Amino acid sequence: METTSRAEPQADGGRSGRPGSQGVPGSRRALDGYLMASFPWYGLDEAFTGPRWLMQVGATADGAVEHGSTGHGDDPTLRGDVAQDEQRFTVVVTVADRPGRRSPDGTGLLEPTTVSSAAWLAGSGLLSCTWPAQLERALRQDWLEQQTALAWELADDLDGGGWTRLSLPVDGQPTDFYYREAEYGWVLAGAAPHGVHLGAYGRGMSAYGLGFAVVKDIQDYAERP
Repeated sequence: METTSRAEPQADGGRSGRPGSQGVPGSRRALDGYLMASFPWYGLDEAFTGPRWLMQVGATADGAVEHGSTGHGDDPTLRGDVAQDEQRFTVVVTVADRPGRRSPDGTGLLEPTTVSSAAWLAGSGLLSCTWPAQLERALRQDWLEQQTALAWELADDLDGGGWTRLSLPVDGQPTDFYYREAEYGWVLAGAAPHGVHLGAYGRGMSAYGLGFAVVKDIQDYAERP
């Protein structure tokens, strides 16, 4: 997907709640990106009562917001003093359903967004907060490149053997998702109402008990701890 980030990932895993440049708080800058979207954002439904927080949005070269993520639970981190298997979080990815179209500068074509787009963003998101501690630093980039290629191949073959089917509520209605588990967590993706596709990834929280709903006020995610 040809998008750029409106809030760059942070070293602590992407949570945008720390002060940013030019004296503007990171949470405020992140919120501005979410408010510019022409589609509704999704998160976990009201059954989840833990912390909620903003991550980042992706936009095209002309500033149109295409996708973004909302976080729930622990802030995923790669810090060595925090054991990955102790982290409990779910990140929900909302992707606008777009047809194939010309790029903003008119020089090329942008591919349509699909459920595979949501699966890819969720899979790469899980990789961004996963780091095999036993690998030497020199081998980590090779590992990341291999895993990224695998995530893309899996997202491009949702009907293949790498996925199972899982039904979860979206706005209270049972909805089919593609689901897979990995060594470091799980990933799912599916269609949703309101012209969007949904992806999600997590660790330490079972996907089987989750439900998704439209975020009534995205500012709630910026204000919560």
